[in-house]
Amino acid sequence: MGEMEGSYRAIQTPGTRLGAQFNAGISTLEPGQSLSDALGPVGRSPGRGLQLRVQGLDDSQEFYDLESRADGQTLLSDVFRRSNLMESDYFGLEFQNMQMSWVWLEPTKLVVKQVKRPMNTLFRLSVKFFPPDPGQLQEEYTRYLFSLQMKRDLLEGRLSCTENTASLLASHLLQSEIGDYDDMADRDFLKLNKLLPNQERIQERIMELHYRHLGQTPADSDFQVLEIARKLEMYGVRFHPAADREGTKINLAVAHIGLQVFQGNTKINTFNWSKIRKLSFKRKRFLIKLYPEVHGPHQDTLEFQMVSRDQCKIFWKNCVEHHSFFRLLDQPQPKSKAILFSRGSSFRYSGRTQKQLVEYVKDSGARRTPYQRRNSKVRMSARSLAPDVPKQVSAITKTNRYPTDKAYFIAKEILTTERTYLKDLEVITVWFRSAVIKENAMPEGLMTLLFSNIDPIYEFHRGFLKEIDQRLALWSGRSNAHVKGDYQRIGDVMLRNMCALKEFTNYLQKHDEVLTELEKATKRLKKLETVYKEFELQKVCYLPLNTFLLKPIQRLMHYKLILERLCKHYSPDHPDHNNCREALKEVAEMTNQLQSSLIRLENFQKLSELQRDLIGIENLTAPGREFIREGCLYKLTKKGLQQRMFFLFSDQLLYTSKGVTATNQFKVHGQLPLHGMIVEESENEWSVPHCFTIYSAQRTIVVAASSKVEMGKWIEDLNMAIEMTKKSQEKSDLFLDPGLCDRSSDEVSLDQESEDDMSSSRNSLDKQTHHRANSTMHVCWHRNTSVSMSDHSLAVENQLSGYLLRKFKNSNGWQKLWVVFTNFCLFFYKTHQDDFPLASLPLLGYTVSSPGESDSIHKEYVFKLHFKSHVYFFRAESEYTFERYSDCLIRYLTPSNNASL
Repeated sequence: MGEMEGSYRAIQTPGTRLGAQFNAGISTLEPGQSLSDALGPVGRSPGRGLQLRVQGLDDSQEFYDLESRADGQTLLSDVFRRSNLMESDYFGLEFQNMQMSWVWLEPTKLVVKQVKRPMNTLFRLSVKFFPPDPGQLQEEYTRYLFSLQMKRDLLEGRLSCTENTASLLASHLLQSEIGDYDDMADRDFLKLNKLLPNQERIQERIMELHYRHLGQTPADSDFQVLEIARKLEMYGVRFHPAADREGTKINLAVAHIGLQVFQGNTKINTFNWSKIRKLSFKRKRFLIKLYPEVHGPHQDTLEFQMVSRDQCKIFWKNCVEHHSFFRLLDQPQPKSKAILFSRGSSFRYSGRTQKQLVEYVKDSGARRTPYQRRNSKVRMSARSLAPDVPKQVSAITKTNRYPTDKAYFIAKEILTTERTYLKDLEVITVWFRSAVIKENAMPEGLMTLLFSNIDPIYEFHRGFLKEIDQRLALWSGRSNAHVKGDYQRIGDVMLRNMCALKEFTNYLQKHDEVLTELEKATKRLKKLETVYKEFELQKVCYLPLNTFLLKPIQRLMHYKLILERLCKHYSPDHPDHNNCREALKEVAEMTNQLQSSLIRLENFQKLSELQRDLIGIENLTAPGREFIREGCLYKLTKKGLQQRMFFLFSDQLLYTSKGVTATNQFKVHGQLPLHGMIVEESENEWSVPHCFTIYSAQRTIVVAASSKVEMGKWIEDLNMAIEMTKKSQEKSDLFLDPGLCDRSSDEVSLDQESEDDMSSSRNSLDKQTHHRANSTMHVCWHRNTSVSMSDHSLAVENQLSGYLLRKFKNSNGWQKLWVVFTNFCLFFYKTHQDDFPLASLPLLGYTVSSPGESDSIHKEYVFKLHFKSHVYFFRAESEYTFERYSDCLIRYLTPSNNASL
């Protein structure tokens, strides 16, 4: 490919988060800097100073006096200091070069080396890095400046959108500038101030929407502007004209997620940072080197032709800075310059990363002076919101901010769970892909089978989420809470996308094969097995890895249940009823078609998960075997009652003990075939509460449950399984390893079991990896309970996501968290964009109830979770959300433990 003038190796952040070492990642390439560049600045009188003009985002202009040899950082620091801007790293100063293109002032280079006539040049403060969620902006003042950037982008035509969206944005900007609606004031302001290029034509619509924002504070208006803008395709997009190899004119852009390719204003491709191995340029050619398998072995390098070498280098530098800011944990160290010659560009990002910036603002105790909004008499405190309570969810305490229609909250459940679902898909499409590519651990055929079946689904749901997000943005907020409009519905969006989903049925039907082949490959290939096990231990893989492959079919079940609730809520004459009913028919057709496949997949997933977690059992995934129940029972031995973990399958019953090694795995002590088994209650015979006896061909054992309800569940499931075995005439001993079966001539065995039995399998234990503490198996062990396969299947049908406020028993304040309820567990995140949970709370054995008088909780929509001395309170944003959590928790936790709410 020849010598490169500049290149940048994209650091593989998923791999880094999985334990890889950081690499600053900028390589040098010939021909490098010129000799005159290296030796010093162009000839200027050393004593002559600079007076530079800077335009703020509110269009005000100020002058700054600098020394003649001042670098860009000096000017930036002065501007940020005078503006009292704390979250300054999101911003930069831009100016127009000789080609009239806007370019960023580089902090590390002298101003006079970047700008030909600096004192005649207008520098303007602009947003440089656009975070995907305005909730990540912790300062009200920062959000105000960002809203001004949206205003500038609208006026300059950068933030293209429909007229209705533009009108809505302009109405919020109007509310922010002049306050509540007044016909005369609105007309005067719009006559003197330009918000949109086509403002005159849609002025009445802007004023109509402005009328609906009565009482909305300037800070609320800023946040609404950012919430609407961030969902637009052109949010934060800065075009760099180029052409592909065929000569087709396109535009390149860089964002937090990676590189984007546009044709006109339509995005046609996105290359995530996780897929990019290296970025480089040679003269006018911009090159993207992808990791193998991302686009096939013969298309690992993409080439684009840009207008000039300078434009190519400008875009390359933008990419380097965006990757460093959004993906690195720490800023890269500057590279020392060569005295005379160097090989290629030494450019690096020189500011704080987003992570460092967030931590700095949170840890800073600085109190700031109030700031004045231009054209507004309202003075706002720059730190009026606490950093740990972002604006988008502070409305949990103001329920009147949201629409009261139950349909809105049902639609919002679609949105919040879709966000979690997309993150779950990324565990496979981004994170696991990165792990196996990095280690070259997966055969090409399996790579193709896996990702060709899940990538199209992931891309579809990215678009679907955007549609739901945009619809809910128009539906929500005080501005239109009680106004009937076309946007206060979700049925049309659901119908359109449920019909489109039918095209993916073939992909979904192949997930059975994908799961099976992946399991076979991990048994056959040691390298893949190692990568698989190590990946499962990473925070991003918060559930067993193969469960994420079940998510696409399970998601259809979620749509079906949510649409059923919508149809039940709507009256037949409601304008949204017919679309919802048709959407329900479409998804019901798909779920009926895939139901049997889902049952097989869930069973196979559970068996393969247990295969990895149990020691002393092989071929657990044998054809025909079904998982029925797992849980804790006490087995009668010579030492008395000893805690054991039991696993019931359609052909046998296993009992195990917990290991004493660091892996905390369970070793199989006995396998009892169901063929010929008899189960009898025996409390009176052994004088042990909740006791029953299991008679099998090999031996007889006595066990006790923790409660009468638990005993009833085990006896019922055992008898059901035994009856099924009789009918099918399946001989379970075909699956057994005789060496593992307990053999005793005693009628009832009270054998001497101890943890020393584990010594025989220490070698195999040493090869195993540590296990997650919140797995169902370990939770059942510690909470002395059990879970059936029907419980598992029922639980995954209803998964919840969204913001809740959490309070501990002895704490005073409430903490806002993004909460995901799945697999009998609550997972806690700071925001919905986090890649992995901060903590988890397994709920098996917990009681759910309403707070009592002694709890001193005087808030609405609060439910209480407690287990022994552990007590938590959670507060929902609405009555609907409260009822959904109450219903799910009561239904899917141990029923006997739960009081009614």
